Amino acid sequence: MTALVHTRDDLQPFLTGFANGTRGVVMTMGALHEGHLALLKQARHDCDLVVATIFVNPLQFGPNEDFDRYPRTLDDDLKLCAEAGVDVVYAPSVDEVYPGGQPIVKVTPGPMGEVLEGEFRPGFFTGVLTIVNKLLNLTSPNMAFFGQKDAQQLALVRRMVLDLNMPVEIVGVPTVRDEDGLAKSSRNRYLSPEERVTALALSRALFAAQDSARATEGASAVRAAASAVLDQAVATGGLTVDYLALVDPRDFSEVSPEFSGEAVLAVAARVGATRLIDNLPLTLATPGAR
Repeated sequence: MTALVHTRDDLQPFLTGFANGTRGVVMTMGALHEGHLALLKQARHDCDLVVATIFVNPLQFGPNEDFDRYPRTLDDDLKLCAEAGVDVVYAPSVDEVYPGGQPIVKVTPGPMGEVLEGEFRPGFFTGVLTIVNKLLNLTSPNMAFFGQKDAQQLALVRRMVLDLNMPVEIVGVPTVRDEDGLAKSSRNRYLSPEERVTALALSRALFAAQDSARATEGASAVRAAASAVLDQAVATGGLTVDYLALVDPRDFSEVSPEFSGEAVLAVAARVGATRLIDNLPLTLATPGAR
């Protein structure tokens, strides 16, 4: 049975009860879906104790973003957590997480957090890293599980753990997609049926780029393959692209045309009023290499 607690005091007995076991945490903002379920199941496989956190973090929403309308579905979330075998759900209040009000001391992401999502959502990654740091302190895990869908976030969390010597292993879990290719996201529920069809351009662009990479056509051709799909969707109407970037996963800098090795192709776009992100890890070879 999955327990629900709202305070660190009530969570503490679960943590001390597994002091000699492996403790895992999956951090969420609720509105759980199959992508979260994959994280929870991986944690259940790897850990003796699984804690899921549900907290809609005000610190990572900008003034014109969707904090107030972000879906809050705690009862349904608890059912999904129980299905995944979660031991305890920690769903704290804002006052519990930020007892002094708006925090004065925050975790800043540095240059890697100022590009792509960081450029389009100023302060977003400061909010993300601050809450991840706090929840790691509150839940004391040995392992923390994050989705590859939020690739820049995953890279920054790994860098924070490395730079701050934090005693936790960060585990990345592959993106979960619907049968039509759309990456699972809590914001997909905002899409109308027509908008959902438009949104498929994101995954189609990534898969076109993947085909190009497998044909060893090089970074420029990979970008061009994805751009062609997005440009067609933009011309049709309903899609506005924020960015398409082929980056080095170590620092999220754009790769050169001569680059070879592991890369990430990341895209962000607006479909109607809904902003979606997606990405795909790619292996780039020297153009024409066999």
